[in-house]
Amino acid sequence: MSPLPTAPPRFELTARAVAIALLALGCFFVLQAFLGAIIFAVILCFSTWPIFVKVRERLGGRSWLAALAMVLALLLAIAVPVALSAQALVTHSADAVEFVRGMLERKSTIELPAFVRGIPMVGPWIDDYFRMLMQGGTELVALLRHFAEPMKGFMIAIGGGIGAGLAQVLLAIFVSYFLYRDGDSARAMFLEGVHRLAGRERGGVLIATAMSAVRGVVYGLIGTAVVQAAVAFIGFAIAGVPGAFLLAALTFVVSLVPLGPPLIWGGAAAWLYFQGETGWSIFMVIYGIAVISSVDNVVKPILMSRAGNLSMLIVVLGVFGGALAFGFVGLFIGPALLAVAASLVKAWIGTPAPGPVQATNP
Repeated sequence: MSPLPTAPPRFELTARAVAIALLALGCFFVLQAFLGAIIFAVILCFSTWPIFVKVRERLGGRSWLAALAMVLALLLAIAVPVALSAQALVTHSADAVEFVRGMLERKSTIELPAFVRGIPMVGPWIDDYFRMLMQGGTELVALLRHFAEPMKGFMIAIGGGIGAGLAQVLLAIFVSYFLYRDGDSARAMFLEGVHRLAGRERGGVLIATAMSAVRGVVYGLIGTAVVQAAVAFIGFAIAGVPGAFLLAALTFVVSLVPLGPPLIWGGAAAWLYFQGETGWSIFMVIYGIAVISSVDNVVKPILMSRAGNLSMLIVVLGVFGGALAFGFVGLFIGPALLAVAASLVKAWIGTPAPGPVQATNP
């Protein structure tokens, strides 16, 4: 009769735990600089995997070619607008500051359009109040003039920050190629790990919940940004605003931030007004309010509904917190991580705990 196997000594268990911890710590230090890009690549592949599968089927099952096609699509959809935005901020920041400074110099000559002054009952009151604002605020104007040069440097710094974010985006797209190409094996390992941790039934529910949350947030943020950039480009082109494509790229980037697009189309409307194009300026304001900014109220809720009607507070906290933690790509990572966490907590709380069912009073 063979002896029963004995449990390993406590020293061996401790040594294994220490070795695993040291290995994990070493890997973290090696990948720390690329952690944001890797997480962003995982989120991109996670949310676009069904599209990749369809592309792979169309290409005869060749994973490498489908992965290359997806990478090229990501470059056009994300990297190109980010690159154009960084270039526009760095190149045209001085012109923007000088334009604002010129507005301040000639503020006494600014008048409301005639149709506004001619509105019955309220038109004269609006005109008087506007003139009072233009005549006052001398201290504020002097302060703005004083900060003109620092503001120019600040805009250049923002452009540089977006440029650094471009490097993260490119690295994430590079990593995503290998995740797409070898995604089947990585997906099988991930599923097996989740099933071992949470069980087959509950693990499947958690995976489906996480996938829905990630896709809802990514589609909501990137989809809304793409739609806003497209309609903004149409409006800028119709109104004859120079650099319409660059302004549309800026709209794509700032749409990730709440109340960002009005800064772009509002600046375009102001430029048109001071160029004497009052009619086109009014068109730009109406178009910006009714079309560009309304995308946030129409398209984003539809796309975000895939995330389980996620609270806008979580999205806002995720955007700013993610940017502080991971840089530019954190604008996408933060909301996705918080969405997954919130959705998993809801699924966990809403799932009855295993065990005998206790009788309760009706």
